[in-house]
Amino acid sequence: MKKILLLSLFAVISSAFVFHNYSENVKAVEEIKEVVSRGYIHGAFNELNPEEMKKTFHEEFAIFSTDGKQLNRFEIDDWVSRTAERKADPNFNAESNVWDAQFAIVDVNGRAASVKLELSRKGDLIYTDYLSLLKFDDGWKIVAKVYHQHNR
Repeated sequence: MKKILLLSLFAVISSAFVFHNYSENVKAVEEIKEVVSRGYIHGAFNELNPEEMKKTFHEEFAIFSTDGKQLNRFEIDDWVSRTAERKADPNFNAESNVWDAQFAIVDVNGRAASVKLELSRKGDLIYTDYLSLLKFDDGWKIVAKVYHQHNR
């Protein structure tokens, strides 16, 4: 009888722990999706909002790419500046700058996360982005990006 009681108690405590971790993970995934949507999808792509980008990306953020032999690094300050310039361009047409984003994967482990995001325009998949995020005292920040540009 004591064994059954102890096993039952262990099962209840284990279930509570698993549920708590699951709840925390679900909350983190929703927070990450909100951050990525606001400052990345809408900040860097759809609405071209440099102020939201500054809130979303860590100041040390960079996009990493390769030209085949070396690692290239595109700094956040340069990206924010180019976004502001593009938005200020009188020829910029916000109505034709519509990007659809699909969260393919959001993986969270404690204060670290990665997002696989698929970006499409006019029904064509253009980019698959891999974003790395860390949770700081003031919330989730995107710290790095690598990507694949699909053939058009």
